[in-house]
Amino acid sequence: MKRREFLKAGGLGVAASAAVAAPAIAQSMPEVKWRLTSSFPKSLDALWGASETFAKYCAEATDGKLQIQTFAGGEIVPALQALDATSAGNVEMCHTASYYYYGKDPTWALFTIVPFGLNTRQLNAWFYDGDGMKLMNDFAKKSNVTAIPGGNTGAQMGGWFRKEIKEVADLNGLKFRIAGLAGRTLQKLGVVPQQIAGGDIYPALEKGTIDAAEWVGPYDDEKLGFQKVAKYYYYPGWWEGCAALHFMINTAKWEALPKNYQAVINAAAGYASIEMTARYDARNPQALRRLVSSGAQLRPFTQPVLEACLKAANEVFAETTAANADFKKVYDAMVAFRNDAYLWWQVAEYTYDNFMIRSRPRG
Repeated sequence: MKRREFLKAGGLGVAASAAVAAPAIAQSMPEVKWRLTSSFPKSLDALWGASETFAKYCAEATDGKLQIQTFAGGEIVPALQALDATSAGNVEMCHTASYYYYGKDPTWALFTIVPFGLNTRQLNAWFYDGDGMKLMNDFAKKSNVTAIPGGNTGAQMGGWFRKEIKEVADLNGLKFRIAGLAGRTLQKLGVVPQQIAGGDIYPALEKGTIDAAEWVGPYDDEKLGFQKVAKYYYYPGWWEGCAALHFMINTAKWEALPKNYQAVINAAAGYASIEMTARYDARNPQALRRLVSSGAQLRPFTQPVLEACLKAANEVFAETTAANADFKKVYDAMVAFRNDAYLWWQVAEYTYDNFMIRSRPRG
């Protein structure tokens, strides 16, 4: 072949290669525009912020091809109906706490947290290296959604009370903003549980419609102003040794995505999840100082109260596992994981933390 003919043929080869490659690249990076509805208001930036972080990285990792438009709770869907909207395909995805849907099936509660459940790192370990996410998505198929971890608040406070809780009898008749399995547990001790969205708690406390309320912890509680209408701030929130949130995606929409977009979503959700816990860990200490300085009275739940609550919780778990096979399957797996996790925790993690807390300079 003469040199001129070789170059011509080579040029055709390059052009043909480009013609084949360009459509393949284009097909792997389609434009996708989704809507995400959150269960949280924009004022609670650590919770709401996970959706913004997630959407930001989805866009940046795909050169703007994967666009997730975020909506706060109530903007297009009521805060506690995010799962329903996603399941029905009215939105492509949501960011929510699965225990909000306890009324549909108590099994949902296990994937956010249950009374005396796992702590933050244990729950992440169960999700990422145990059977947690497989169990969740096997169950979530019934609601036509696929779930991905989307944040964790860390251990929560026990909430704000208008009166002191010194003994178990003080719980009798208490109207308490708390829901799900924790609400059922406290019902056994005479509490009247109330499920109220975050934005409605303050006026309910102020008007005396409720006597106590739990939300998350110092950083969020300060923003919501609970210290202005309830004096006593209790700890720990034994019903939420942590609280996991999830991005839930309509299963048909998820399965239609290219694999590279699924990978981007998983990575973006992972970053948003770590960031949320970091924000709470970094911001809660100063918020707690400010709350105490402004008059909040820190109180620990007494040992008799905690033991009565644990006994009541175990009764609820026994009743629920007997009546619900899905709950039993997930609960038994979680308890087995928790027992092993605390075997390790008591050796190193707890011992180290306990020593450092006792040794730190007192301010």
